[in-house]
Amino acid sequence: MTKVSRDDVMAHVAGYSVTIDVTCRDLQEQCKAERKPWSISKCLDTHCAVGPFIPADKLAHNNVEMVLKVNGDVRQYANTKDMLFDVPALLEYVNQHITLLPGDLVQTGTPEGVGPMNVGDTVSVSIPGVSEASFKIVADV
Repeated sequence: MTKVSRDDVMAHVAGYSVTIDVTCRDLQEQCKAERKPWSISKCLDTHCAVGPFIPADKLAHNNVEMVLKVNGDVRQYANTKDMLFDVPALLEYVNQHITLLPGDLVQTGTPEGVGPMNVGDTVSVSIPGVSEASFKIVADV
């Protein structure tokens, strides 16, 4: 999919998932201090945990609650209806610059509540009543 308009972009969406987009903050700060690209801090092995696939016809993208918990405590809560740009606008923008192929994953951002995770923590991300994925932090990077 490339150069597809907002009006047509959702016809190209096969489904959705919940993800945990992890950033290694100490590596990010080190790279910034050394004036190096810090994108590596988001690209480490295991730093993008992806939950189960949800077919597009099973979820209304414009009003989806998402919850992230660490050891059972809510750290992040968001709803897609509160995003600055809705899903069609984001996908229209992305595919004007990047060709999207079947199976590509587009993450839409992180709500407030970003914080540390430690070895031994259990992190869960969910769309309540629809999908949930849990992961255990097993090692420092």
